[in-house]
Amino acid sequence: MIRRLRAINRGVALVVGLGLLTCAGFVLLDIILRQIGTSLGGTEEIAGYAMALATAWGMSYTLLELGHVRIDLLRSRAGSLGRALFDVFAMIVMSGVVVMIAIKAWPVVERSLVNGSRANTPLETPLALVQVPWFAGWVWFAIMSCLTTLAALSLLLLRRHAETESFVGAFAEQETLQ
Repeated sequence: MIRRLRAINRGVALVVGLGLLTCAGFVLLDIILRQIGTSLGGTEEIAGYAMALATAWGMSYTLLELGHVRIDLLRSRAGSLGRALFDVFAMIVMSGVVVMIAIKAWPVVERSLVNGSRANTPLETPLALVQVPWFAGWVWFAIMSCLTTLAALSLLLLRRHAETESFVGAFAEQETLQ
């Protein structure tokens, strides 16, 4: 199941990456046009939306690729069981935080949908166009985080500590340099 989720998240990461490249091209075109006295306008707004979407959707990819930063001062000194406990605890805390973010994001989206809110900018972007996919990215991250936590917890309960570490562990710099 995790392999399938990784594959889905790689696809999401590619789409997000293409979106960021498109945004960078848009900003570059606007910079060139400014040199000849004109502008597309709204590049800062669009770039901000792109970054919000990339962050929300990119977090789940980073999670499954073990890319999130974790301070492992105590963890690195623990044995296999201790490291697995630290890893599962970190996943539980992260899942709780991400679920809370997703829950708290919904009222923002709902208000924009109900009110037909628009950005207070020259583009007057309908906020729901950006907030709905932004919210969906946080929900996806919450789902991935909870599923990953449950899988790691099951490995811990089965006493498969080394697998827990390779699945959700934070690898110390020394270990990765060898």
